[in-house]
Amino acid sequence: PSADMITLMWSFVVSIYSIGGLLGSSSAGYLSIRFGRKKALLLANIPALLGAALMGLSRLCGSFEMIMAGRLFSGVCGGKLAFLPVYAGEISPKKLRGFINVTSTVFLALGKTLARILGLRELLGSQALWPVLMASCGLPALVQLVTLPFFPESPPYLLMHKGDHEGCKKAIRQLWGEGQHQAEIDDIMKEKATMKNTKILSVLELVKEPAFRWQLYMIVILTATIQLCGINAV
Repeated sequence: PSADMITLMWSFVVSIYSIGGLLGSSSAGYLSIRFGRKKALLLANIPALLGAALMGLSRLCGSFEMIMAGRLFSGVCGGKLAFLPVYAGEISPKKLRGFINVTSTVFLALGKTLARILGLRELLGSQALWPVLMASCGLPALVQLVTLPFFPESPPYLLMHKGDHEGCKKAIRQLWGEGQHQAEIDDIMKEKATMKNTKILSVLELVKEPAFRWQLYMIVILTATIQLCGINAV
């Protein structure tokens, strides 16, 4: 292929991850309510493992299309993991909730750093080992697929969306140990009562709603300019 075609193919390989992320995040909210936080996280591992297998076998099969498809599936997994901080926050005690939510960002940055290191030519970035590097994204998915079934479902989800009081109490005891947790259950019930009087807006409704226009502007500006603050370099 010509140099221009190689550049075009490479651009597709790089950018198609974001398209997959858009597709995954668009369905993340529905899946987390339809199947629950834990099952939705388990389902997110399927495209991750499929993407890792496609990218890892692409050189053996001599197919650059497999790399594109693998990147797309990996992006879908990354988008669906948008509710990972939600699950982590909901299963953590109130006094540790803020700390637990921050760890998601910390480990995201750590994962990027580890990938950069493994991508060095002296390690897995060589001509012989790059398929192993691209397939390595399936390892965390495999670990989560094996360990997550031993975790309980989110107590707020069980109580607010399923109305399962006993299941909620059992999950709380499994997560936080035996003791008096009635205050946490009361907080969940208060949140449930508040949600009944709150209309959940779609993305299109949010954009059209004048009352949230300035908040939306602020979020867009912050998200766009955070790339300029040097956090990726750090």
